[in-house]
Amino acid sequence: MEAMKEEDKKRKKRVYKTLIGRFFGNVRDRFDLGEDNATQAEVEASIYKGVEFRGTNLWVLICATFIASLGLNVNSTAVIIGAMLISPLMGPIMGIGLSIGINDFQLLKKSLRNFLWMFVVSIITSTVYFLISPYSSAQSELLARTSPTTYDVLIAFFGGVAGMLAQTRRDRTGTVISGVAIATALMPPLCTAGFGIASGEIMYVLGAFYLFIINTVFIALASYLMVIFLKYEKKTALDQAASKRMRRYVILFSVIILVPSMILTVNILRKTQFEANVDRYVTNVFQFNKTMLVDYDVRYRYEGRQSAVEVRLVGEPLSHNVIENASAQMAYYGLENTELIVRQADENERIDFSKIQHSYAEIIDEKNRTIARLEERLASVQPADTVAAGDISREMAHVADHVGRVSMSKHIFYDVQGVPTDTALVVTVRPDSLSQGAVEYDRIEGWLRTRLKTDNVIVYIEEGEE
Repeated sequence: MEAMKEEDKKRKKRVYKTLIGRFFGNVRDRFDLGEDNATQAEVEASIYKGVEFRGTNLWVLICATFIASLGLNVNSTAVIIGAMLISPLMGPIMGIGLSIGINDFQLLKKSLRNFLWMFVVSIITSTVYFLISPYSSAQSELLARTSPTTYDVLIAFFGGVAGMLAQTRRDRTGTVISGVAIATALMPPLCTAGFGIASGEIMYVLGAFYLFIINTVFIALASYLMVIFLKYEKKTALDQAASKRMRRYVILFSVIILVPSMILTVNILRKTQFEANVDRYVTNVFQFNKTMLVDYDVRYRYEGRQSAVEVRLVGEPLSHNVIENASAQMAYYGLENTELIVRQADENERIDFSKIQHSYAEIIDEKNRTIARLEERLASVQPADTVAAGDISREMAHVADHVGRVSMSKHIFYDVQGVPTDTALVVTVRPDSLSQGAVEYDRIEGWLRTRLKTDNVIVYIEEGEE
């Protein structure tokens, strides 16, 4: 009996081991990179081809730079994405990662040389565009490229991993390469730097350059790590000490690039939290029956310096004790080392409001005077037009027979969008009782055009009197 129980336990263990083994085997198969894996020679040939910047690649880069600059200038995300899709910037960067991974120093030199060409051409092109562009204000899409953070590091790194994975497949997926180009956004920082150079904004230049360096370094780092992971054969054999030294240089350079972005990220997170705390503080504390909060400004200062919150109030002025109480509550909302500035509509500001009202009254008076002058001018013009119409009607009676009554008016013609397109003088002639409908239309129209010195004359002949 005991032997049967022991045998049953062993059988169950074998079943469990089999199920667990199948599960992990299935997971391993799912994540296996061996299927559809291109050979090292195929990968190198593909990346070698993308490294070169001459002819078509160079002209495509110039066009992509112009398109990205236009997108940043008009704040169009779609245009910027289009520029990133066609820009050939990934080639030299992935070439740098591959060359370091396989110790191919010829490829490294070629990649760095073409990377420098790419950088210089893009900067010159974008600078020229922004120098000649009549629209020189910084849009939100452009400003977004001036404050890189650790999130940009992560985007560049995982974008580089995805790009290198796509390069190592026999069937290279175009959507992956395109997606990496969009996600890592190599082109917009270069164009933003061009804008900074053209406008003399050194902080834009520094921020954009730093973002571009982040993208470049961490795409290359991801490519290098993928080459190590895939165990590609080395082109040049290095001794153990040289290999360790190279790895240290790669790690050290990556950390140097990473640290400033981490500091910027921490500062941005602190500022975001500070602004959220201010919003809660102002919403909860400044609730009064006879005093209303109009607006507030936040002045956040980094590195432990005193920040400030300025609130603007209207209505019954708050007493000094109430303001002191509001200031004392700031620590409860996480606003330590923050100054509270209260702007109230006191007596002096009421005088300012009256001055503003007086200014508006002066503007209205000036408009009324302008209207009066125009009305006087219109009144002086109308009699003259009436006299001219009277003269023309008398003269017309001698030019054509059977003219009974004449009316004249100026007409404005509009298109279907309501835009004025032309003006014309419309003359309506009513024959007299003896005409029997026979009025010399051509003679009247020709005489009017000669008499009035214009071709914009339209003549209508009414039906004769019964």
